[in-house]
Amino acid sequence: MASEKEFQQKVRQLGTMVGELDQMPGGGSKVAVRELIQLLMEVHGTGLERIMELVFDSGAEGEAMIGRLGQDPIVRNLLLLYSLHPEDLEMRVLKALDTIGPRLRKLDSTVELISLRDGAVQLQLRTSGHVHGSAAKNLRSIVEEGIYELAPDLVSLTILGLEDEDVSGFVPLENLLKHPAAAHVLATSGLDGDGDN
Repeated sequence: MASEKEFQQKVRQLGTMVGELDQMPGGGSKVAVRELIQLLMEVHGTGLERIMELVFDSGAEGEAMIGRLGQDPIVRNLLLLYSLHPEDLEMRVLKALDTIGPRLRKLDSTVELISLRDGAVQLQLRTSGHVHGSAAKNLRSIVEEGIYELAPDLVSLTILGLEDEDVSGFVPLENLLKHPAAAHVLATSGLDGDGDN
């Protein structure tokens, strides 16, 4: 049986191949291949939908099984591909936020859902203190990976709270000095930290 990573790689490869098909010059064979792929997807989708109906109709055990299928990393992606996942996008985004919450708290950060509309998700990331450079990238990565793992079908993801931070790592001289007045004195005397004396 394929691992989750192998399955994800095959899904990406399939997407790449369909993209390459779109780049091919037009012609009867291109149209035929596209129709073949579409027909195959429809047949598989119809069969998978019927399987889900039969499992669901088997009662409480069936409902529990559908819940388990929705959590399985490989089956979850297949159900999402055919729009058959038992949980809606909002539920999956909220579960993802619950999952990444403990990791963020270890980094003195939190994230909350601001809005979810038409598949577009907006989150607010809050940190204690200033986050720069690789730390900001790390926080963004944790949030993005957690969200996309459970909700790869979302249209867009916006993370507020990091875009205002200076990711270059540059800290103004005024921020390093205890007394802002001292920074003003240095700046007016020509020692403003830019190397020109």
